[in-house]
Amino acid sequence: MIETTLLRHERHLKNLALLLGVASTVAIVQNWYPLNLFLSLPFCLIWLGMGWLHSERQLKWINILFAAFYVYGIGRYLAVGA
Repeated sequence: MIETTLLRHERHLKNLALLLGVASTVAIVQNWYPLNLFLSLPFCLIWLGMGWLHSERQLKWINILFAAFYVYGIGRYLAVGA
């Protein structure tokens, strides 16, 4: 079911990931912390799903690693405070 949904919306998800990636890069350059974390996590999750969809092992594991870093960063931000 999830694969069917990903296949059906693959183009839209990839376009959304592109927008999130550009926005995240702007947030990093402008030093808009923690916005870059909140934009990067969904970017990684979309590409994680695309990796699973097309059996791209390296893409899956790279995005799992980065998603874990972003979850840690967001959790740390929320725990420590602004």
